[in-house]
Amino acid sequence: MTAKNLLVELFVEELPPKALKKLGEVFAQTLTASLKNAGLAASTAAVTAYASPRRLAAHVTEVAAVAADKPVVQKLMPVAVGLDAAGNATPALLKKLAALGADASCVPNLRRENDGKADVLFYESLAKGATLAEGLQKALEAALAALPIPKVMSYQLQDGWSSVNFVRPAHGLVALHGSDVVPLAILGLNSGRETHGHRFEATVDPVVFAHADEYAAKLASDGAVIASFAERRAEIARQLAAAAAQAGGKPIDDDALLDEVTALVERPNVLVGQFEEEFLAVPQECLILTMKANQKYFPLLDAAGKLTNKFLVVSNISPADASAVIGGNERVVRPRLADAKFFFDQDRKKSLESRVIGLSKVVYHNKLGTQGERTQRVAAIARAIAHELRDVELTHKVDQAALLSKADLLTDMVGEFPELQGIMGRYYALHDGLRPDVANAIEDHYKPRFAGDSLPRDLVGTVVALADKLETLVGMFGIGQIPTGDRDPFALRRHALGTIRMLAEGNLDLPVDRLIHSASQAFNDWIASHPEAALDFGFHTTRTLPDFIYDRLAGSLREQGYTAQEVDAVVSQRPQRLGDIPKRLAAVRAFSALPEAAALAAANKRVGNILKKVEDSVDAWVDAALLKEAAEVALHAALVEVVPQADAAFDTGDYAESLQALAALRAPVDAFFDGVMVNADDPALRSNRLGLLAKLHAAMNKVADISKLSA
Repeated sequence: MTAKNLLVELFVEELPPKALKKLGEVFAQTLTASLKNAGLAASTAAVTAYASPRRLAAHVTEVAAVAADKPVVQKLMPVAVGLDAAGNATPALLKKLAALGADASCVPNLRRENDGKADVLFYESLAKGATLAEGLQKALEAALAALPIPKVMSYQLQDGWSSVNFVRPAHGLVALHGSDVVPLAILGLNSGRETHGHRFEATVDPVVFAHADEYAAKLASDGAVIASFAERRAEIARQLAAAAAQAGGKPIDDDALLDEVTALVERPNVLVGQFEEEFLAVPQECLILTMKANQKYFPLLDAAGKLTNKFLVVSNISPADASAVIGGNERVVRPRLADAKFFFDQDRKKSLESRVIGLSKVVYHNKLGTQGERTQRVAAIARAIAHELRDVELTHKVDQAALLSKADLLTDMVGEFPELQGIMGRYYALHDGLRPDVANAIEDHYKPRFAGDSLPRDLVGTVVALADKLETLVGMFGIGQIPTGDRDPFALRRHALGTIRMLAEGNLDLPVDRLIHSASQAFNDWIASHPEAALDFGFHTTRTLPDFIYDRLAGSLREQGYTAQEVDAVVSQRPQRLGDIPKRLAAVRAFSALPEAAALAAANKRVGNILKKVEDSVDAWVDAALLKEAAEVALHAALVEVVPQADAAFDTGDYAESLQALAALRAPVDAFFDGVMVNADDPALRSNRLGLLAKLHAAMNKVADISKLSA
């Protein structure tokens, strides 16, 4: 039978806007996958998803009215059980066949096959292919069940007695196979060919489809609805750019807001509104956030990225005279902006410093105390980092910034808009007359907030940001709040990656272990008041936390394109100065290209295995008088010559030269393993040879563990 295209639409009340895009994708993909599994849709069938505020739909090509029959092979029973000595069917076999709709006449045609234990009877038949009505009913049920709906609502059907559960009340179902209606029933609805368009601007109601292929075009012409989420989004973006250019600005770039607005309108119409310029005295972050979060407007920026007093509204109606719509939106936004101005004016009546004492009443974590205690720890860690950097002036600045860093949590503006924490602290600090670098640090200590976010703009902000993230990591690990595979409620992975980025990209001379130690020291008062937790706290912060940080580092480097071998070679050595890692990786990559690399990597692995088997620690010391074999004399001589060269290059940070100097060791190393017995019977000789290998091992693993490069 010739395949036709299929259309299914579920018409509902307004769907959750932030979930609409995903709902549309899952609905179409699940429906199509179910049809393909049932043999009703061709493997090459294409699906087009549609999603608007009041509908989920899918258009699927190459759908058959009836699926092809499928051969079915069913295992029955062993031949010895199913057939008697004369080869006739036993009662057990006849009963089994009857259950399958067959009788004794098919016994001669039963297939015999050995399953590895005995000869077994198999019944071969054809399963009748499902009709489209049957298969689509199941596919639609599967599609609705698969929708990512966090909470459903229960509503009554028109009979006044029955009720169903769905994300929103459903009012219509379209199912067309070509021009034919496919009979379906779901959510108290029966399928047809009618739907409804725009609430106010549809030229025809109901909209009737003669064929599945006219869905999008007819819904647009008769129903005034752009059914495709992607097309509607592109149209909004086009109109935003055009309106912004005409108004002399550019709309704020926000993909999440664009997706949400796309899910709120069926036929977009972008309009330009404005507000009084006096509101621009309020920090633009506040105004932008209130317009985006509360009104779903697109604020307009000038060429320098500064907020103007104009904004763009994506309306769902297109009246001939839009002045009433524009005026209404301007009236609505004005009280929001006035609230922001009021909060800003009120907050500035108190200094940030005067608010710090109030942090002692704000709980940070029930096991780690208040925000006041936390800021004291952050300040202590920041001072320790500044001391490590040997900068006295920096110490004073980071101490002040750290103590004030959380004070804006007690302001009205941050209480209304938590997303502005840090940002408002900077504005209020500048109003209080603090130095710009201290004020900037109050904002920047939250950075990087997410992957790809900018780093703090200067060293003061970097030190306070490091202190804040280390306090969180050490504290949470100390009380056992360690991320699992699917849970990280305190965003500790993000904190670790932020710490790594600041240390690496800032090329700071701050050893990781000393940083963790300094952060742990800031918890001494807490540990003194919680002696029962001291042991676990120490274990997690000295063992578990460093492992966690280096694991995050390794993952980040692999995402940047380094090979697993290169990353393992460098990270397994736990380099303390993370700013050196790019140079170490480049050195490893250059070393890998040398003809001597493979042999030296294999030798290094062999040396490591030998040293691991020694019960006592081996000192990298050699008594030249005990060198007997020519090969060990040659290896020692090579080390005496090469190691100073490699160490000198290492000390100057020339890691590539340090590794490449080792290439001269290949021949003496190969000769040593070919001609020298390491585990000699003479204890002194054996110890001396182990010392020679330990010296070789130390030389070969200073930049990276090159044994990780061996195949």
